[in-house]
Amino acid sequence: MVKYVILGLFLLLMIIVGILSSRKIKTVEDFVLGGRRMGPWLSAFAYGTTYFSAVVFVGYAGRFGWSFGISATWVGIGNAVIGSLLAWLLLAERTRKISQAMGISTMAEFFSKRYDSVGLEKFAAVIIFIFLIPYSASVYQGLGYIMKDFFAGTFLENINYSMLLMAVITAVYLYFGGIISTAVNSTIQGIIMVAGVLYMIWKVLSLVGGLSAGIDSLSQMGANGALASIGGTSPFNLIVIMLMTSLGTFGLPQMISKFHSIRDKKSVRRGMIFSTIFALIIGGGAYFMGGFSRVLDQKLQMNFDGKNLDTVMPMVFQAILTPEMMAVLVVLMLSASMSTLAAVVMVSAPTFSRSILKTRKMLPMRLLCLLFVLISYLVAVVPSAIVTLMAFSWGAVSGSFVGPYIWGLYMKKMTKAGAIAGMVCGLGTVIIGALVIGLVSGTSAATSWAPKLAVLAMLVSLTVTPLVSLLTAKSVKVPEGAQYLS
Repeated sequence: MVKYVILGLFLLLMIIVGILSSRKIKTVEDFVLGGRRMGPWLSAFAYGTTYFSAVVFVGYAGRFGWSFGISATWVGIGNAVIGSLLAWLLLAERTRKISQAMGISTMAEFFSKRYDSVGLEKFAAVIIFIFLIPYSASVYQGLGYIMKDFFAGTFLENINYSMLLMAVITAVYLYFGGIISTAVNSTIQGIIMVAGVLYMIWKVLSLVGGLSAGIDSLSQMGANGALASIGGTSPFNLIVIMLMTSLGTFGLPQMISKFHSIRDKKSVRRGMIFSTIFALIIGGGAYFMGGFSRVLDQKLQMNFDGKNLDTVMPMVFQAILTPEMMAVLVVLMLSASMSTLAAVVMVSAPTFSRSILKTRKMLPMRLLCLLFVLISYLVAVVPSAIVTLMAFSWGAVSGSFVGPYIWGLYMKKMTKAGAIAGMVCGLGTVIIGALVIGLVSGTSAATSWAPKLAVLAMLVSLTVTPLVSLLTAKSVKVPEGAQYLS
């Protein structure tokens, strides 16, 4: 009974925040950007909770922790150093200033004004709307595995119903409160996530007999001790995963959008510190726990068959937590997932509304938020591997945008042709690469290549954009706000 009370209070709080936040929504800019007055705490937690969803705890931590051992922790460290610290250092303040100078609120609008191309804006909007849907679906599925065990014996044991519950709650507070309710809820959710992860780390270490004993146990589990080594069983694949989940943030619109609404430069500096610490605790902690999944499987006699790696961490949580602590865990997962889903929706719906429908009215934007949540849920109902959904989505979106966005943010000499080439080549690397590998070697091979294609797409985009711009340098048109470019 206690677990339902805990969960019910959490969901009620989310709804109340959404309704109360609606009082601060006077204009479309308030709904999308919070009036550009977000302070460091709200900005940092909004960024961090968008970054880490249930996919990290369930899909990634379990899959890569089981495969790589303790070295999987490097992925979490990379997320903190590259995906958070470096991203804030390079992008936050410049994005804040340029977005204000150009009068933009979405990444698609940046491409339109920076490269003087409405076509590029619409193309970016379509990419965002289409490819962030499977991203959202992976968030649903990650949480669904946890909810399935938590609600065993009730109708919510059905993963489709538990995912629907999350969709409805998220849709409600998004519809009423927009970015403000998302930011406030993200702060509440972020605090819950930090407390929950710290407790889980302590619990895991106590069960494996301490850090030293846990690593000793890993070293005896085959792979010539690689599971307990710094480089793990496959250093190359480990680096690929770290780059995909870290470098990807540089081109994901739901991450970049957090910089649009920051209040001032001082808030940027503080937000960077808070966000990096948050990423180190959440990302590093999740992969650290996953690294001991084999030891826990042995000590707790879970008899995991090693087949569906998306279920290994839910099995661990179910085995080591009391019903009350499982309720806290579910709240933690809900926090991580709902904040990520809300952030994705708050990028996709306004982008589609402004760039495709060419309307800045509140009602169409709110209705698009509801539509995006619904479509994402329907995609999530179709069974698929969590990591595959996430990897292809990250690769397609970040691979398309990372080159045109970063270079366009810093260099005046980037051209429309360069941006188009970078966007098309990055997207093509993922789509064409997956199709070719799938036709030649089968679906499973294409799935295993998803992270590699994602990283390759980002590198292609970063390389092609300046090269083509160099060849078409005569067509450069300096946009408004160019005083911030080099």
